[in-house]
Amino acid sequence: MKLATQRVTLSAAILALLAPLFAAPASAELFFPALSYRTGPYGPNGIPFFDGYADYFTLLNERDGGIGGVRVRATECETAYNTERGVECYESTKGQGALFYQPMSTGITYQLIPKVAVDKIPLFTMGYGRTSAANGRVFPWVFNFPGTYWDAASIIVKHIKDEEGGSLRNKKIALLYHNSAYGKEPIRTLQTLAEKHGYELMLLPVDHPGQEQKSQWLQIRRERPDYVVMWGWGVMNQVAIKEASNIRFRMDRFIGAWWSGSENDVLPSGAGAHGYKAVTFHGVGRNFPLYDDLKKYVVARGKAAGDGSHLGTVLYNRGVYAALLASEAAAAAQRIHGTRNISSEQMRDGMEALKLTRARMAELGIPDFGPEIAVSCANHGAPGLGAIQQWNARTKSWKLITGFRGADRAVVDPLIEEDSAAYAAENSITPRDC
Repeated sequence: MKLATQRVTLSAAILALLAPLFAAPASAELFFPALSYRTGPYGPNGIPFFDGYADYFTLLNERDGGIGGVRVRATECETAYNTERGVECYESTKGQGALFYQPMSTGITYQLIPKVAVDKIPLFTMGYGRTSAANGRVFPWVFNFPGTYWDAASIIVKHIKDEEGGSLRNKKIALLYHNSAYGKEPIRTLQTLAEKHGYELMLLPVDHPGQEQKSQWLQIRRERPDYVVMWGWGVMNQVAIKEASNIRFRMDRFIGAWWSGSENDVLPSGAGAHGYKAVTFHGVGRNFPLYDDLKKYVVARGKAAGDGSHLGTVLYNRGVYAALLASEAAAAAQRIHGTRNISSEQMRDGMEALKLTRARMAELGIPDFGPEIAVSCANHGAPGLGAIQQWNARTKSWKLITGFRGADRAVVDPLIEEDSAAYAAENSITPRDC
């Protein structure tokens, strides 16, 4: 009995010594600044994304007391999707204990990549930004999981190939793209895939913001490509789908990137958008237990970032998913370092160690919402899977019509290696040993 008492006393003493490692100071917080845009030409798309992003962090605070017992502060800095303003937001907030950044703009991302490497703050560009940043050996501070633009392009081509019975030889695919760094991202991949599969690639740039597309659709009508792939954002997508409907282009042969597949893009065309497709890296709708908690702890308490009307829409879901992945990475960092009040460098470790299993997704209330994710030192873009969703104008809803499948790694991975190696050489970077 005396020995047992001594063991209990010793255990209590050890716990007392370890407690400070896991106890967060009363004033501690986890700061996730959001470079948001609720105004400007892309505001209608930014609003639902950042509503979902903010609402998930609010849910964690209201339901769980934050992440690991530390409350989250997710202050927004309005960029209006302007690159210069985005950089200004970064500079004005980085010194406040920022753990990582979610810029939601490829243009802003390109400007921040060299900055975060110096400041040692992770940059999370979920499904956008510089694709070759998936190479963690060259870009240790940038993460673009769960998939990249080049993954998306490859998955779309795979779907088209399936639709054509396994061969694309002598087919013609048009790329209608936003004439910006974002829109140009998939070109090299689609060109390489064209060489491999024998299809002809048409390139049709659309200048910002994308309201004028008459000449592009006249060309499509004249040259009659078998498929049109769209790499658009904002009003460009709405206009393109209306133009496609006007010339009676088959909607099931019109396929958008995952930033060209939201309700905002299809609803303005009414029945004309029926059958339109887009690639996605997550599930659709709000038939997940998580949304019951969002309604109970956030919307019903009057703490929602918006009016609650966006719940379950594509971009709201994506904002929720982005915040969820960030919070899971923060929790991983807390476990790795044995402290709840983590630094940006520790947050980076958590992002690189992120593992999101099917079992964990079920625990979080999003069963089968997306594929499993396992980030590593070398691979910051994992798993690179995507599914095809299709719009039903009658029910005004999206439906996944394929499972999640991988990109053509034999094409995409060498392109990532080539581009990241060129970046390393230009910037005198020695790739780290993973």
